[in-house]
Amino acid sequence: MSKIEFSLSGDDKKVLITIARESIGYWLQQRGGMTIDSATFSESVKTTCGAFVTLHKNGRLRGCIGRFTANEPLYKIVQEMAISAAFNDYRFEPVEQHEMKEIEIEISVLTPLKRINTIDEFELGKQGIYIKKGFNSGTFLPQVAADTGWSRDEFLGHCARDKAGIGWDGWKDAELYTYEALVFAESQL
Repeated sequence: MSKIEFSLSGDDKKVLITIARESIGYWLQQRGGMTIDSATFSESVKTTCGAFVTLHKNGRLRGCIGRFTANEPLYKIVQEMAISAAFNDYRFEPVEQHEMKEIEIEISVLTPLKRINTIDEFELGKQGIYIKKGFNSGTFLPQVAADTGWSRDEFLGHCARDKAGIGWDGWKDAELYTYEALVFAESQL
């Protein structure tokens, strides 16, 4: 999947946001995953690709979980990642029903990972970074650069130290991968 050959219509984005929100709500009530009828979904929504679901509460991060690769359609990945972001992000307590009206959902649909040999191949703000060293790994989505205002070195240092756990300069001798994301949020629809 590349940006040139893959796109989501406004309706596709609404379908995915609705799936994410309803899946969290259903989990809160039923403690299980809801069944989704995909008969009317576009081919884009049924495409196999990775995605992250990010939850914000009053403008602050409330959960974010994703998957780079997938063997299921996008709508199922969004459903699973929404539930995980709400209830399984170790950085936060599980989302509670009373919070739902304050939570905004953002979805990032990902292009495949591309291995880079030098940091000069990384475009801050356009690409996300995935850092892997041994059994440790971490990532920042492309939009983290705009949200934080970090320089490229700060972006890489924080990802290496805070996400991958390999120290501030750990990215310098780690495997580096880039990817792009088609990002959209409820407030934009």
